[in-house]
Amino acid sequence: MVELSLLQLIPEYRDYVWGGNRLRPGHLTAEAWVIFENDRVAPGGPFAGRTLAELAAEYGQALLGWQPFQQTGQRFPQLVKLLDCAQWLSLQVHPNDEQAVRLEGPGQFGKTEAWHVLKAIEGATLIAGLKPGATGDALEQAIRSGTIVELSQVSHVRQGDTVFIRPGTLHALGPGLLIYEIQQTSNITYRVFDWNRPLTAGRALHIDKSLAVADPSATVTPYPLPALADGSRAVVAQCPYFTLELLAAENVSFELDTQAESFHALTVIEGQARVTSCAEELTLEPYDSLIIPASCGAYRIHPQGPLRMLKASA
Repeated sequence: MVELSLLQLIPEYRDYVWGGNRLRPGHLTAEAWVIFENDRVAPGGPFAGRTLAELAAEYGQALLGWQPFQQTGQRFPQLVKLLDCAQWLSLQVHPNDEQAVRLEGPGQFGKTEAWHVLKAIEGATLIAGLKPGATGDALEQAIRSGTIVELSQVSHVRQGDTVFIRPGTLHALGPGLLIYEIQQTSNITYRVFDWNRPLTAGRALHIDKSLAVADPSATVTPYPLPALADGSRAVVAQCPYFTLELLAAENVSFELDTQAESFHALTVIEGQARVTSCAEELTLEPYDSLIIPASCGAYRIHPQGPLRMLKASA
């Protein structure tokens, strides 16, 4: 078996009615799935063309680390997307693990997620949770009557904010946002309201399932960008399914180590970085993503000028 090495991934792109043109200029693109079990490894190494799912099935704990391997076995446990929101996304809600199995069947996972705001126009807003004092009866009436926006909590956000969305929280991203989203390895979405767009097979509403999982008490407070010195890092979101860190540097390199506990998933959000591990070296441009397998252990990140990077682990 070939020893694992740094895995740079080729994104998968998705287009939906709300997408913009910042992810692929000249092409309307809603989402780039930059860390996804069906993403393929970029050309140039022994694993070129293979999917992350194939490698996880073959290498198991050596790729994933002992912690995620205990939780999800050989399945890659996370999905990271970049979202370009030119219009409102649908107002939606996700189930937790128990609800996902009950409503969708064995082997399904819930969807806990977090957003990090990469760019935001002046006055950009999103919906996350309901207004204080909302009740279950009021929630059901608002969902069934199509007036749920009136009951929803609208928040203004800026570049650098992070928003943690636990299952059961009604939420929607607004126009003018470019978002890094990390979530469990699940894409179960129950659409509550779609801004009166025409209903189609691909954009149906899921009223009964939404009511089965929506929590009227769920509230969200955006977490502002922490002040980071050259060569510093800060945890911006953490839960049993993922830890998300923001790394900032200009002249100082990072020395990191997976310690075989979990893979590290790196995405450059500003600047450029060289990543070295043993005798390997890769250069990452903005929005490039790289998997450091858990078995790689120690590695270094060298900023090529001002750098901001997000690091996800399990």
